[in-house]
Amino acid sequence: MRIGSEQLAQRLQRRLEPLYTIFGGEDLLALEAADRLRATSRQAGFSEREVLTVEVGFDWSRLAMSAAALSLFGDKKLLELRIPTGKPGLEGAGAIEALAHSPPPDTVTLVLLPAMDRNSQQSRWFQALEGAGLLVAAEPVGRDRLPQWLSGRLATQGQRVSGEALQFIVDRVEGNLLAAFQEIQKLALLYPEGELSLQQVSEAVVDVSRYDVAQLCEAMLAADAPRLGRILDGLRGEGEAPPRVLAWIAPEIRALLAVANAAAERKPLSEAMKRELRLWPARLTQFERAARGRDPEALARALAYAQQVDRMAKGLERGDAWEGLLQLVLAAAGKPALTLTDALV
Repeated sequence: MRIGSEQLAQRLQRRLEPLYTIFGGEDLLALEAADRLRATSRQAGFSEREVLTVEVGFDWSRLAMSAAALSLFGDKKLLELRIPTGKPGLEGAGAIEALAHSPPPDTVTLVLLPAMDRNSQQSRWFQALEGAGLLVAAEPVGRDRLPQWLSGRLATQGQRVSGEALQFIVDRVEGNLLAAFQEIQKLALLYPEGELSLQQVSEAVVDVSRYDVAQLCEAMLAADAPRLGRILDGLRGEGEAPPRVLAWIAPEIRALLAVANAAAERKPLSEAMKRELRLWPARLTQFERAARGRDPEALARALAYAQQVDRMAKGLERGDAWEGLLQLVLAAAGKPALTLTDALV
């Protein structure tokens, strides 16, 4: 069975399962989930702990031996299997399947994995882990879930903030959950319990946000102009290369233009076009929502302007590539700072 990391505490209050697998790309949530399981296991009498870390040349027979070995002191045991690469190999896959099909008695087994792609999650050994125990996903907290997550963390330390102050925090910690956690802890150290003012929050919380190009595309589709500017500034500060940013943006604008043209003509996109643009159902809904009110001609001009930005990024044409990228995403968002007709002259 698969659950989110935030659901683990409630499940642990019911009972301990013989097998847990924690995986995902959010290190903070994975670490917290593992610590919570270790603490609950100790309280339940699983006082012995053995850790196996899979590295190059790892002897997989050690896993079977550890699972079969009885504690020297007769204590119940927590057995941790850490696979930092998420790739156990052929021998390891067989050993994990055997463990999942026959969990050792008087033992809680914890398998720790990194973020796993779709193919890895469909492998037999991963499916065996999911079928035999509890699969805990430590997934990244996106911007849409971040306000709720921050409010929950503030509540645990007896603090709360207004919607304006909460948005201030979101803008300064987005994409960096560990730093967000530290900033919330800082508020507990600086101020007493109760409601914090915007001034208190703004004086304490520093900008630790981190952005990636996928977030830029998300903001472009959402027509969130202020966020577009912040993300581009963040990417530039982190040393991202303009050609790579453009390589992400241009296909998104092309797909948005196709959806906007279909909407203007009151025609559905063909299945072939959906596949070509990689617009599966969830993404198609997102693009259809974004295309409402967008001018296909303006999107076509933006797509043409992308070629000019590409030349700027490669030094083949005068101009600031980052300024060009900003103009491009604003135009695609339906909020141009200048007319691209003029820019293309």
